[in-house]
Amino acid sequence: MTETSARRGSDRADRASGGNPVSRFFGALSLFVRQILDELRKVVRPTGPELVRYTTVVVVFVVIMMAVVSGLDFGLSKLIAWVFTGTTF
Repeated sequence: MTETSARRGSDRADRASGGNPVSRFFGALSLFVRQILDELRKVVRPTGPELVRYTTVVVVFVVIMMAVVSGLDFGLSKLIAWVFTGTTF
């Protein structure tokens, strides 16, 4: 944050600290929205190919994790059935 924007934000905070609760609420709300918009301007958006690559990596990872968890669930259920009933399905 630059010195100018920091000073400007502190001036707003000083003005918002006085007055009735309703004006302080809306002052704080507008400051919050301005800060959100300032942060969103800093976001670097991925290009089309990057987005496809990231999405593919996430989907493949989720499928692998689902397979691992499903395999463990199936194996442990068979083990527990064998231990407690002596039979497997």
